[in-house]
Amino acid sequence: MPARTGEQYLEGLRQQPREIYLGGQRVEDVTTFPGLAGGARSLAGLYDMQHDPNLKEEMTYASPTSGQPVGLSFLATRTKDDLARRRTMMSRWAHTSYGMMGRTPDFLNVSLMSMAEAGDYFAQNRPEFKQNIVSYYEYVRENDLTLTHTLVNLQRNRRPAATSRHFSTDVALAVIDETDAGIVVRGARTLATLGPLSDEIAVYPTRGQQLANSDEAWRYAFAFAVPCGIPGLKFLCRESYDLGRSQFDHPLGSRFEEMDAIVFFDDVLVPWERVFLYRDTDLCNEISSATNQYTHSGHQVVTKNVAKCEFVLGLASLMVKTLGSESIPQVQSLVAELIEDLEIMKALLLASETGAALDRWGVMCPSRIPITVARNQFIRMYPRMVEIIQLLGSSSLMALPAEADFKGPLAQHIEQYMDTDTATSKERVQLFRLAWDLACSAFGSRQVLYERYFQGDWMRNASVLVDEPLVVTESLAAKFFTFLTRPLREGMFFS
Repeated sequence: MPARTGEQYLEGLRQQPREIYLGGQRVEDVTTFPGLAGGARSLAGLYDMQHDPNLKEEMTYASPTSGQPVGLSFLATRTKDDLARRRTMMSRWAHTSYGMMGRTPDFLNVSLMSMAEAGDYFAQNRPEFKQNIVSYYEYVRENDLTLTHTLVNLQRNRRPAATSRHFSTDVALAVIDETDAGIVVRGARTLATLGPLSDEIAVYPTRGQQLANSDEAWRYAFAFAVPCGIPGLKFLCRESYDLGRSQFDHPLGSRFEEMDAIVFFDDVLVPWERVFLYRDTDLCNEISSATNQYTHSGHQVVTKNVAKCEFVLGLASLMVKTLGSESIPQVQSLVAELIEDLEIMKALLLASETGAALDRWGVMCPSRIPITVARNQFIRMYPRMVEIIQLLGSSSLMALPAEADFKGPLAQHIEQYMDTDTATSKERVQLFRLAWDLACSAFGSRQVLYERYFQGDWMRNASVLVDEPLVVTESLAAKFFTFLTRPLREGMFFS
C-alpha cells in the first residue's frame, strides 16, 4: 500500500483489535470513542493531504522499492535540498494542528529512517539485526503506518541510586525469557503519546536511566517494535482533554487530543525479526547519538516549534487588535517577546540545515547544536508564551459565554454588551475561547507540561551543548590567549 488516505488510516485502526482503556472502560473502536475520535479524525486529515492534487508533490516521493508515492517524511536525506524538502512537508503537517500535535507520524518516520540507514550499527550487536531494522523501516514506509514509541521506565522512587543503576523487574520493562521464537518481555513503560491512535509501537532503550554493565543489565538492554494489538500489550490512557464540547467552545481540545498512555507488557513475545538490539548495553546507551536519530527527530520538533510560535503570535496579534490595546507600550513589549521567540526558532531551524553534513552512514544530517539549542530554548519559551497570552487576555479570558449562550435567554445582552470596535460579540467570544483553550484549559495545561519535558531533560541537553562546542571554543581561546600574551613589539599589540 502506498501513501494512505485518511479513511485507510482509520480503517487500519478499526481492523486491529487492541487493549486500550480509558476512564475504566475498554475502548473497542478509537475512531468513534468519545475523547479519542477527534484526534483520530485530525490525523486522518493529515493523511488526506498526501492525496491533495495541490500538495502531493510536497507530501510524497517515489518509493525506491515500489515506485509508488510514499510519505516524504520517510525520505533518506542525501543533500541539503532533501532536508529543506522534508522540512516543507513536515511544516505542512505542523501548521495543520498549529503545532498542537507534537507526535504526528513524521516524528517517528524520520527517526526510523535514520536508524535504518545506520544498519551497520545494529549489525555490531548481531548481523541479522541490520536486516531487521532495514526491513522494518521499509515495511512501515510501504504501508504508511503510524507509530508511537516509549523509552522511559516507571520508577518506585527518584533517589539517584534508584534512577541510574538499579531496576526492579516488576516495574521496569525487562526480558524474562528467551525462546526460539523471540524474547518475552514484562513490565511497564511511559509515556506513549499517540499510543491509542497508532498501528505499531517502537520500544527504545531507556534514555533517562542509562544501562550499567551489571550482571542483570542485559535484561533491560533491547530495542524492538511490535503491533499495538500484539497479545499481552495494554494501553492505559490518561483522562481525555477532549471533553465532547463543540469546536466553538473547545477549538483545540476537540480537534487535537493526541492522548498519552502508560503501556503494560504482560509477557509479550517479541519475534526475533522485530528485535533490533539485545543484550549489548553500550550499543543501547549510544543508539540515539550514534544513529543521529535524536537530531533527525529534533528537525521535526523544531519545525513544529516554529508553527506553534507563529500560531501563538498570530493569536496574540488578533487579541490586542480586538481589544484595541495594540498601542499600549506594555502590550507591545509582550508581543515583541513572541516575535523574538519566533525569529529565534526560525533562525535555529535554518542554521541546522545550513550547517548540515553527511554523517558516517551517508545521510545528510542537520547540525546537532542548533537543534539542541532550539529544543532547550523552547522548554523555557513556551510556558512564558502561554503566560503572555494570559497577560494580554486578562479578564477577557474569564468572562466567556459558551456557544449555547448565543441562543439562550441572555443572547440579546451578549450581543449588545460584548462587541468591540473591531469585532462582533460572537467574534470576540470565539477568539478568546481559542486563547482560553491555549492558555487556561486542561488541554492548554497539558501542552505546557508536554513542552517542558518532551524536549528532553534540559540539564542533559545542556551537557550535550557543553561537550560538543568546547573542543572548538577552547582551541580558539588558546590561540587568543597566546596572541594576548606575546611580547609587545614596538609598543603595539599587533604586528
